[in-house]
Amino acid sequence: MIEKTYLKTKPECKVKFALPVDQLEGVKKVHLVGDFNNWDESATPMRKQKTGVFSSTINLEKDKQYQFRYLIDGTTWLNDDSADAYAQSPVSPEHNCVLEI
Repeated sequence: MIEKTYLKTKPECKVKFALPVDQLEGVKKVHLVGDFNNWDESATPMRKQKTGVFSSTINLEKDKQYQFRYLIDGTTWLNDDSADAYAQSPVSPEHNCVLEI
């Protein structure tokens, strides 16, 4: 799930990324990885909420596209069903999520 909140005072959008509990049974760690953090697999850890949902909120510059994926327990890549679009990954046969801000 992706929630976008456009800021009135800055050319930015506050974006909340959240993964539902039903996709995360037994998962210990989730990282948000994408263009916005140079695909650094440890730069943006997601926090586990009391409900079991993993979430992270970041501010992104408006009028841009960002590609991202979730890294589960350091081994499994997962896409978000609520992404705006999907694009071919330049490094694997899989697709990346696309977020349009």
